Amino acid sequence: MEAKKISLEQFETNRPHLRAVACRMLGSLNEAEDAVQETWLRLSQTEAGDITNLDGWLTTVTARICLDILRSRKARREEPLDKIESDPIGTGEPGKSPEDQISAADSVGLALFVVLEKLAPAERLAFVLHDVFAVPYGEIAPIVGRSTEATRQLASRARRRVQGSPIASNANRASQRRLVEAFLAAAQNGDFDALVSVLDPDVAFRADNEAMRQGSAPEIRGAMAVAEAFKGRARSALPVLVDRGFGLVIAPDERQRIVLRLSFKDEKITAIWAIADPESLARLDLALLPD
Repeated sequence: MEAKKISLEQFETNRPHLRAVACRMLGSLNEAEDAVQETWLRLSQTEAGDITNLDGWLTTVTARICLDILRSRKARREEPLDKIESDPIGTGEPGKSPEDQISAADSVGLALFVVLEKLAPAERLAFVLHDVFAVPYGEIAPIVGRSTEATRQLASRARRRVQGSPIASNANRASQRRLVEAFLAAAQNGDFDALVSVLDPDVAFRADNEAMRQGSAPEIRGAMAVAEAFKGRARSALPVLVDRGFGLVIAPDERQRIVLRLSFKDEKITAIWAIADPESLARLDLALLPD
């Protein structure tokens, strides 16, 4: 009797989740697709009776493939090079296809990856699986080849590195954070009036040479002009701490990585610097915003 196999239809149900996992591990949609396809190939060679939990089995196999890719990349000191075929600014406007909306969501994963790059492969895997996808430590442990407690410590160390040191909590910092979040929400929703409301009338946007090479204007002045420039954009942006100040990471594809550093005064955003030069980015201390 021929062994029973898992159907392609069953696998396709899990594909979006697996691609999200792989994208956040690898920072590359193309490599993520390759990892998911390799998972299908391995599944197609496995008997259904050998799998008791299909969702868990697929996540584990995809994670192991990603870990191998990360370790190989680290050994070669290579970065992902393939450009994503998606909206270059990740706007995700209404009316876009589901595939485009997924690409926009994965672009946020690419922005997260810019912060995660400081982590070793095993640290990255433990952090992403547990903190992003809520996979229990006991299920992560066999993937990284460590005990459950050692895996917990691995994720904890990664969390400290990604989140950085705690920052002083005060009314001024809380106001600045609200401004960043309001600015991003207004930009993504295309709300011109809301954008203007958080910008100083004399706000200035400036871009470095690499950001200009990627298509950014060298300088924009005034709340109306800056609001117009950002309206309906920044779908791939992630709020972050930039050298313990506030800003955004934008990674619309695997080649473009821009950090927006923001300055504030009198509860308004007064300046936005777009930093894309690789050497300048490497010197920045980036961390996720604390909860």
